Amino acid sequence: MNLKAETMEEHNKIIEGIAEAGFERIDRFHGRKTKSLTSLYRKVLLNLGEDPCREGLIDTPERVAKAMQYLTHGYFIKPEEILQAATFKEEYQQMVLVKDIEMYSLCEHHMVPFFGKAHVAYIPNGYITGLSKIARVVEAFARRLQVQERLTVQIRDCIQKSLNPLGVAVVIEAKHLCMVMRGVQKQNSVTTTSAFTGVFLKDNRTREEFIHMIGIKLH
Repeated sequence: MNLKAETMEEHNKIIEGIAEAGFERIDRFHGRKTKSLTSLYRKVLLNLGEDPCREGLIDTPERVAKAMQYLTHGYFIKPEEILQAATFKEEYQQMVLVKDIEMYSLCEHHMVPFFGKAHVAYIPNGYITGLSKIARVVEAFARRLQVQERLTVQIRDCIQKSLNPLGVAVVIEAKHLCMVMRGVQKQNSVTTTSAFTGVFLKDNRTREEFIHMIGIKLH
């Protein structure tokens, strides 16, 4: 049974691995951390007025402990290394856009989900990266306790620092359950954030092309 993976995929495979033969699911988690979190979530249930010993909740503290480790596993990933592991010399100098990247994260204020889509573009300056690596960078930063504004900037800065392109553009559109399930309870609200560098800041036409491209359907 071989669970070896690319450097930046290893932690994901440890958290939730799929064996090559038979699609057998293998879950592995940090033992001490799981035990500690399980105890804490059992206390949470008690403080909420629940009985953690009743049938439906007996295994819930441990399940939540494991789920939270998976939902925050981005802390153990170095996004810069994701890009550096698949960087190729190429003279292409037009926009590279990966849009509609599914994104799931946890709001650090209430620890409830926010989710949506990320649109990421860059203009190469002698080097390109594998397209899937852009999505992996989004995932690495999203799987942490976050605010959408910081998440947008972190993705932008990581790509700018790692590839040194002529410019980077990032737009994230997300729905926040802290606004939907609690608080103002506005069911259809969507938050949009953006961050730009280089030519996307200086050249209005380049920025407008990016905005146009993420808004149209070519397929």
